[in-house]
Amino acid sequence: MAVEQVCNLATLKCSEGLAPGTLMVLPKNKVMTSSQPAATIMDNIPMLNIMPFGMCKSNANPQVIAATAAAMGTPTPMPCIPMTAIGPWSPGAAKVLINNIPALDKTSKLMCMWAGQITVQDAGQSTHKIP
Repeated sequence: MAVEQVCNLATLKCSEGLAPGTLMVLPKNKVMTSSQPAATIMDNIPMLNIMPFGMCKSNANPQVIAATAAAMGTPTPMPCIPMTAIGPWSPGAAKVLINNIPALDKTSKLMCMWAGQITVQDAGQSTHKIP
């Protein structure tokens, strides 16, 4: 089954974030899709590739825990600072490699250290599909 290839400016969603985020892909691999740099599973660096998701509501986030305690137990979201250094996107495209790294497709997921699951809402383009 072919799915959309993910590229620069894709829209992301975190299960613990309160707003959509954006995927930023540097043109270092020199592979384009729909005139944008194509993403790989290694485009997972916080604040370089993964932009914030507005506010974070995760009970695993130390900032949220502290703010909630200060508010006498009232759940208190805090600004999102993605913590995605725990691994690459998974699973990635099984048959498409960019510089020997699996390309990122719309079905891939990325975990945040604060228990959020990041998914691709919009691949950033809709004309190129990959297996």
